[in-house]
Amino acid sequence: SKDSIVVQPSMTVAYKGFSANLWGNLDTDPYSATMNQTNNWNETDLTLAYGWEMGPVALSVGYIYYALDAAKDSQEFFASAALSSLLLKPTLAVYRDTDAFPGWYTTLGISHSFPVQGDITLDLGAQVSYLKADEASTFADTDGSAYSNFHDGVLSVGLTVPVNKYFTVIPKLNYTFALSGDARDLMRRSSKDGNDDDFIYGGVSVSMAF
Repeated sequence: SKDSIVVQPSMTVAYKGFSANLWGNLDTDPYSATMNQTNNWNETDLTLAYGWEMGPVALSVGYIYYALDAAKDSQEFFASAALSSLLLKPTLAVYRDTDAFPGWYTTLGISHSFPVQGDITLDLGAQVSYLKADEASTFADTDGSAYSNFHDGVLSVGLTVPVNKYFTVIPKLNYTFALSGDARDLMRRSSKDGNDDDFIYGGVSVSMAF
């Protein structure tokens, strides 16, 4: 996406630790360096997960199916562990793509929410990642070998604004950037313009839970 509004509807059904989520991506004005427009609706993801707690650790495992418009569909398994009782809520997640883009993607994040007024909170977060491709045909370093390096970092700031018992509004701003020289080169090669390795993006999430 570039200079367009993106709408991402999402619905989750959960029961006793089990959950199923359906997520979509609608780009109101798809961008392509060659000006060949793709479909506005360009991604649909299905996530099945199970979460439980073991003492102070919140654990989850799951499966994601990625139905993509501009690339091959793919499948991924994941596991995560979060220490929600600690100040910065450190969370480690490991993703394993077993289909179109075989490889490992590992993230380590921290976050903290500060009370602002009433139930409104200021939410800060930071995350780093490591990407390891199985084959160079999936992601490659500049020397032609399979990519393996620290990849992207993400800084985020947002507000959580409960409207009532059911509705919550969350405006959020993110900054994503390369963590290594190899990551910078790969992100530039993968970008539409061929020279982008950091991105600022934001939006507003409106959720209803019952």
